[in-house]
Amino acid sequence: MSDLRHLYQELILDHSRSPHGFGLSTDSPHRSHQVNPTCGDEIALAVVHDGTTVESVQWEGQGCAISQASASLLSTLLERRPLADVEPLVAEFREAIQSRGTIELDEERFGDAIALNGVSKYVARVKCAMLAWVALEDALDS
Repeated sequence: MSDLRHLYQELILDHSRSPHGFGLSTDSPHRSHQVNPTCGDEIALAVVHDGTTVESVQWEGQGCAISQASASLLSTLLERRPLADVEPLVAEFREAIQSRGTIELDEERFGDAIALNGVSKYVARVKCAMLAWVALEDALDS
């Protein structure tokens, strides 16, 4: 189990160092800026979609490895996904991340984002992992 945990830690560090979707280069009206006042993490996120399919999730931010990796993993996960899949995925992610380790993300649905499963055991880190996902919800509501 510790080998798997180490692999997930490396995946999180890789995504925080070389993030996917980094850079806000669009004029998408679906934007949000979120801040975690507890630790100072910050994410600005834009969703580009055609009304049925997410074309991209673009973001910029600063903060801990978990918040940055979560935004990167979210960007990768949603690219070319049906827009109808987004709300259920966010709800499942929130439930798992807030479960204190009792619910794990499904690898088939979340891909590499399952690396964030362990975060749910650390209450202080849940907001870090959720920041980009909250920004996504807000951007789609705008």
